[in-house]
Amino acid sequence: MKHLKIFTDGGSRGNPGPSAIGIVIKDEKGRVVYRKGEMIGPATNNQAEYYALIHALNRLDKDKEGVGAVDFFLDSKLVVCQMQGKFKVKSPAVKNLWLEAKQKEIALEIPVKYHLIPRELNFEADKLLNQALNLS
Repeated sequence: MKHLKIFTDGGSRGNPGPSAIGIVIKDEKGRVVYRKGEMIGPATNNQAEYYALIHALNRLDKDKEGVGAVDFFLDSKLVVCQMQGKFKVKSPAVKNLWLEAKQKEIALEIPVKYHLIPRELNFEADKLLNQALNLS
């Protein structure tokens, strides 16, 4: 069974403002099997972080055969702690995104863990989102 590591990042210039996501999926040997940087339109930083997570969950759902476990790595303490159930979701705009992400996670029927990492360790996903923002 494959064990995937998924790095996601979302960012906004203006908060809210033009926003983008970055996603890097690696297999158990550390090889990149998927990467994506994409503009998502106007959003807040927190919304962009959730959009990145949701995009990654959608991608995982399309290609989950043989996947036994997934570890997500994000530099957003808010998103990690909300997905772990440690923080309440207070913002109505974020609550809908959290609910969508949680439903997608549960539907995968694969063990999923969320890890908070320093921004400098999330450089690949961050680079992809900034490249997308710079092209806009």
